[in-house]
Amino acid sequence: MNEGRGRISIPARKIVVVAGLVLLLVAALVAGSTVRAQAQGEAVDPGLDEALALREAEALQSLAAEEAGRSTDSFSRRRFTGEQNVFVRSTLAVNDLEDVDEANATFPLYKGVGPDGDDVDYIVTEASNFDVARRLGINYAPKLAFGRGSGGDQKVTLEEGRLNFKGAVDFGPERVLEKGDGPSAFPPSVAEPGAVADDQWSSLVVLPSGSVLNVAAVANDTGRHDRVISLDDAGRTVTMELLDGFQGGDQRYYHLVTDSSDPVAATIELGVYAPRLANLPAFGESDVEDESALLAFSPNANGETGLNNPERQGLNSTIVDNDLDPINVFPLDPDNDKPYSNNYSPMWDAHVSMWTDEAIEAGERRRITGFEDLQSLVEAGSVTSFEGSPGKENDYVAGLRATDIIINCPVIAQPFEGQDEATIAAMPDTGGPAILLPLGMLLLGASLLVGLKVIRS
Repeated sequence: MNEGRGRISIPARKIVVVAGLVLLLVAALVAGSTVRAQAQGEAVDPGLDEALALREAEALQSLAAEEAGRSTDSFSRRRFTGEQNVFVRSTLAVNDLEDVDEANATFPLYKGVGPDGDDVDYIVTEASNFDVARRLGINYAPKLAFGRGSGGDQKVTLEEGRLNFKGAVDFGPERVLEKGDGPSAFPPSVAEPGAVADDQWSSLVVLPSGSVLNVAAVANDTGRHDRVISLDDAGRTVTMELLDGFQGGDQRYYHLVTDSSDPVAATIELGVYAPRLANLPAFGESDVEDESALLAFSPNANGETGLNNPERQGLNSTIVDNDLDPINVFPLDPDNDKPYSNNYSPMWDAHVSMWTDEAIEAGERRRITGFEDLQSLVEAGSVTSFEGSPGKENDYVAGLRATDIIINCPVIAQPFEGQDEATIAAMPDTGGPAILLPLGMLLLGASLLVGLKVIRS
């Protein structure tokens, strides 16, 4: 009998070892969640009913998933590689990331209701609350909360997962853009946007809980957004153009352009002219402690032009070079794992730079590749504020003056950071989703493998 009990006790001990490893894993995951929740407490939003906000997010997500025939998990699943570096997890696919002129992305499509009862197709890219952003698989942008009640927002209602909008967008107008008559094509002599919102529409949407979302209308019964490549109504997806930019010395800072507070900017960038956005606070205030829904970025007014010019950049280039991206300069990536002291916002406060006449005559014009590069050029006297900028100087962006213009540019991805163009050109196509196992499943699998080795030993 003793011999029999000895034979049974050996595998039993090993099973206990495996069970212990699994329990340790679960405890680690729970502890990590608790630490994150405690850290989030640093970013308190007194205007938010967080429990209601999470129920709203669940309702939005559940209806969108049901109509698309997808699981709700598909909105927040990690499906891209580190090299693709996609920030918005709900993105369904990215394509042609190597080619800055062809890059695009596919997003889940939500359906809302306009003020006249018509259907509105829209996408969601940012949330002001950390847990709502996680739930929906979108960027975390706490600065958006400062837009609540500013007059630049749009208060909506939610009924059974369907947003009801007060404002509307007309996608019917024909876009017209003609170069300026001066030494530079910018500013243009004629700029008529291809889509115009009424005075009630804002993409900074406030739900009954106080939760703030960045919502871009992409289609309704008047037409489609000019950046839409294709829309699958049955599959509830939309594919949109990604625009190129620079951040931290790296190109391919891929972002959307959805709308702008200014008709000229909306025309040049193929966005919606949404005048209500101009009421968002606060121009020229970009530091993380500022009570501002905006963050500074810097387009250039008079850079190099030419379709095949490797130094091409600027609003003037977009006007004369067949609508190629202006390749604007941005300060930072979204950081969706940073629950507090997070300075990201998709509501970009335009601080337009221009090359001085002396720099142009000296042949110094080239691409500006980041905020550090911009700072050095301003200090050298080669670049200054665009002469038409009416706003205050902003130290956050090399002391350039604000133009008091907002462009809504949700940041989607920045692939190939730190890699040179020759290396990127030699890469195979990295488009499409790369389905990855969630971290918890990977850790669980690893612990089970360790347990199996213990049993076999």
